[in-house]
Amino acid sequence: MTSQPAIDPLAVETQVCLTLSAAARSLVGFYRPLLEPLGLTHPQYLAMLALWQHAPLSLRDLADLLHLEPATASPLVRRLERLGLVTRTRVAGDERTLEIALTATGLAMRDRAEPVPGTMVERLGLTSEQIDEVRRAAQLVIDATAAARP
Repeated sequence: MTSQPAIDPLAVETQVCLTLSAAARSLVGFYRPLLEPLGLTHPQYLAMLALWQHAPLSLRDLADLLHLEPATASPLVRRLERLGLVTRTRVAGDERTLEIALTATGLAMRDRAEPVPGTMVERLGLTSEQIDEVRRAAQLVIDATAAARP
């Protein structure tokens, strides 16, 4: 009887964190040429997607949608404001709540951004089923890490 060699638990190629990290970096890099004409970075694009769908949003709600801490989302929103795409307004009666709304320029950018998802799918050469499978697997990891937090 032959024995199987022991698998090293620290082998780099078996680490899910490496695979997900490399996939995220390569995907963000793949977006870059499509987002540059819009003048957006990938995090800014994600914020704009959330705002095009749900604006106005509180900073907290935007951060939650993007899986960010508000302290991380805040400078992102400030940069979008400097670009003239959003406004930040304190909510009357609740000075702690910052509402993020689209400007006319930010709203108009949606038309220019609309081809991005389809172009990405086409360039990646993946089927919509494969993309859904990847999204479900990534969400499984997100949910599992959230559930395992102390």
